[in-house]
Amino acid sequence: MDDASHDLANRTDMSAFWMPFTANRQFKAAPRMVVSASGMYYRSDDGREILDGTAGLWCVNAGHGRPEIAAAVNHQLMSLDYASSFNAGHPLAFDFASRLAKVAPPGLDRVFFVNSGSEAADTALKMAIAYHRARGEGQRIRLVGRERGYHGVGFGGISVGGLVNNRRVYPLLASDHLRHTHDPARNAFSRGLPDHGAEWADELEQLVALHGAETIAAVMVEPVAGAGGVLPPPKGYLERLRAICDRHGILLIFDEVITGFGRTGSAFASTRFGVTPDIMTTAKGITNASIPCGAVFASRSVHDTVIAGGAEGAVEFFHGYTYSGHPVAMAAGLATLGIYEREGLFAHAAAMSPVWEDALHGLRDIPVITDIRNLGLMGAIDLAPRPGAPGARGYEAMVKCFEQGLTVRMAGDFVALSPPLIINPAQIGQIADTLRRVIASLD
Repeated sequence: MDDASHDLANRTDMSAFWMPFTANRQFKAAPRMVVSASGMYYRSDDGREILDGTAGLWCVNAGHGRPEIAAAVNHQLMSLDYASSFNAGHPLAFDFASRLAKVAPPGLDRVFFVNSGSEAADTALKMAIAYHRARGEGQRIRLVGRERGYHGVGFGGISVGGLVNNRRVYPLLASDHLRHTHDPARNAFSRGLPDHGAEWADELEQLVALHGAETIAAVMVEPVAGAGGVLPPPKGYLERLRAICDRHGILLIFDEVITGFGRTGSAFASTRFGVTPDIMTTAKGITNASIPCGAVFASRSVHDTVIAGGAEGAVEFFHGYTYSGHPVAMAAGLATLGIYEREGLFAHAAAMSPVWEDALHGLRDIPVITDIRNLGLMGAIDLAPRPGAPGARGYEAMVKCFEQGLTVRMAGDFVALSPPLIINPAQIGQIADTLRRVIASLD
């Protein structure tokens, strides 16, 4: 986009757009607007360069403005702009699914296309219930999530999610929750995986005793909780959770919408941790955020059980979306995978992770910081809340960072970061320097 196309003296009327997850009145009174992007940087409407410290919204993993993706999208729009996946098909959807299966954790080689992380979460939960029903255990409808978990905004996702504001006013599905794994008393300022807390997985045994294993369909967690505060799992926690699920015939679902496609330094967090779920959700980095798309990966066992459970000629899984396997999204996804592979971006993220870790933990001496967490190219910094004004310090930090040329995520009094995987050491240093100036200035 040409920077000059946005006229500050004649700004577009902002009243019609009801913005998501935004304090609309607050934002529109003092908007922060970007008008173009390239590589690691946005450009603001007043002409400033803004370092993207969040990869858009955890999603622009290969950096902004990739010509390979733009060319693939343009070609696809001009050759086949849309085709339904309901009782019809087009080659790109099958090609992309096959390519994804090759980079997925071993065994997760059946792919169902959706359009977002929220749709992926609800799809995965429906798959789990359908699987048990096909096995003759239709009473398994209860879902287990985790406090501070985020699985999108569908009714299934908010039911297993553990962010209170997402849940409090809406009816929920039958669900229960494990406690979160944030334990600053024992694990504050951990580098990578915390040493303490694997035993928190044992709470699943308590939920089994309370509800009965025969009622529980699935446990859904983020391998690394993202929106809830960048909470890496304690050492051994995911392995323990996997073992308990196996013991009771419960499916394990990993939400890798954030952690997928290189964010942890591996293709997927499950690959990095060596713990394979039965179902895995993805979105965001799957197309470098260029076109909305998501994919749910299912094990052969889950897929084959559901498919075999339907009568010959009948639809086995009554679920899908108009845009499942959209040709343009498939083209964008194939181009994105090509970039990841040719440029070795997952390995580059792994190589940058120690530099990132040192830069973030180098801020530890700032008095207002109460905790720092990191894994791969993810990070979070907790700020002591102001008395009587929770969230105010975090919001001020976000605004000041933008004013000083850096985008960060804020939720309450923590600042979250997840830069594009193409980041270099100098840019990591720029992020750390900006954070130091801003956080040290907060009263």
